[in-house]
Amino acid sequence: MSNRILFATSEAYPLIKTGGLGDVAGSLPRALLNSGNDVRLVLPAYRQILENTQSVRTLCDVNINDLSGRVLQTTLPGSRVKTWLIDCPQYFNRPGNPYVQKNGQPWEDNAQRFSFLCRVIAMLASNKLGLDWSPDIVHLNDWQTGLVAPLLDGHDDRPAILFTVHNLAYQGVFDYDTFTSLDLPMDLWHFERLEFHGQFSFMKAGLVYADKINTVSPTYAREIQTNEFGCGLEGLLLHRQSDLSGILNGIDTRDWNPGTDDHLKQTYNRAQLRNKHINKQALQKAFELKQSDDILVLGLVSRLVYQKGIDMLIEALPDLLKHRIQLVLLGSGDAGYETDLQELANAFPGKLGVQIGYNEALAHQIEAGSDVFLMPSRFEPCGLNQMYSQRYGTLPIVTPVGGLADTVTDTQEMTILDKTATGFVMEEVSTAALIEAIHSALMYFQQLKIWLQLQRNAMSQDFSWKKSAAEYLDLYKKALAK
Repeated sequence: MSNRILFATSEAYPLIKTGGLGDVAGSLPRALLNSGNDVRLVLPAYRQILENTQSVRTLCDVNINDLSGRVLQTTLPGSRVKTWLIDCPQYFNRPGNPYVQKNGQPWEDNAQRFSFLCRVIAMLASNKLGLDWSPDIVHLNDWQTGLVAPLLDGHDDRPAILFTVHNLAYQGVFDYDTFTSLDLPMDLWHFERLEFHGQFSFMKAGLVYADKINTVSPTYAREIQTNEFGCGLEGLLLHRQSDLSGILNGIDTRDWNPGTDDHLKQTYNRAQLRNKHINKQALQKAFELKQSDDILVLGLVSRLVYQKGIDMLIEALPDLLKHRIQLVLLGSGDAGYETDLQELANAFPGKLGVQIGYNEALAHQIEAGSDVFLMPSRFEPCGLNQMYSQRYGTLPIVTPVGGLADTVTDTQEMTILDKTATGFVMEEVSTAALIEAIHSALMYFQQLKIWLQLQRNAMSQDFSWKKSAAEYLDLYKKALAK
């Protein structure tokens, strides 16, 4: 059965991306459209999007509390997905990151910005802007769209609502004065609704009012119902347990394909794995590392924050770099981590290459040129790089959490024999376990026949969106039934 789906997000690749949400919002709507559904993608018209998008037309004007905006229409690049951009220059026509200022602090008016976005999405969802289109399903993603759910509550013939949690740690929490300034119904200020320990939470709004809730991996769906991972919302999530599930993210297999990747020095596939080493040599050269095929190259592309276990890596590096190991790293984040890594790079020339910032082409080159990819995350709702890595024959080292646990099979005697091993799963989240996993990878790297089999196992995995999109369609059906 075909559905009309309004897919609401705060970012979507390639229009704008800061992390995994952008990748998902750039891929899942396309997969849903390819399955025969009528999909509209909606997100803010950030300056970066308008500057880089050619074909945009105005659909309608919108006025909310004396603030004017427009709904624009374009197409998601590389697809047929109709994309609605919410244009409000006061809130979205600003440089840089959509959520934070240059100093890393959130934009001071984020509550106003994203409540405006939510109000317009709610108007679109209830067909109040004269576009003669209304969805069966509104698919909300993360805190920036959470307020849509209570705004639609109580409407006659409202669409079904699915709320997807991509990362529970980011909740959109603001104080009571901000709540009152947004002119929201006062009955929402209640501990069973939006009130959250004396403040209010956009994330909680989605969790309370959506028909169905999901996260981006089955393991993370279980984890967030515990004190360790629930971020203060575990009680609510336990209460809504029957409506909570996990669907593993897919990856964009067109963009992430070593056989056709334009960013690579040399394309390759499972049958031409020998060509992978040309990318390794190019990566070593680019980072001014000693060029040698028999040195184990570790890669890391990440936000440099505590969640990602960067502190454990920094602690482990002086010991690790005494061995025939190199590390190439691309990322930005905590200024202290950036400084520590650059100092280590200076202390270990030819062994450690660090580039602060983000570069899409270089991210692809690190995936292709590394032997091993590091993801020592303390928590990871899904993670995408461990899936990219396997597709590129680069074996991931991961912690046993979230989507990492769901997508990587640890290399052990039995999994080597039955050809299911695809990487290395740390025994726990600790520096010692990270060092042990890297030493294990180094040991197998020196056994060429086994290593080639591990690479082929990894490259045989299917992480495309086709399976995940089918699971979302099933979840939409459950939300509609409810």
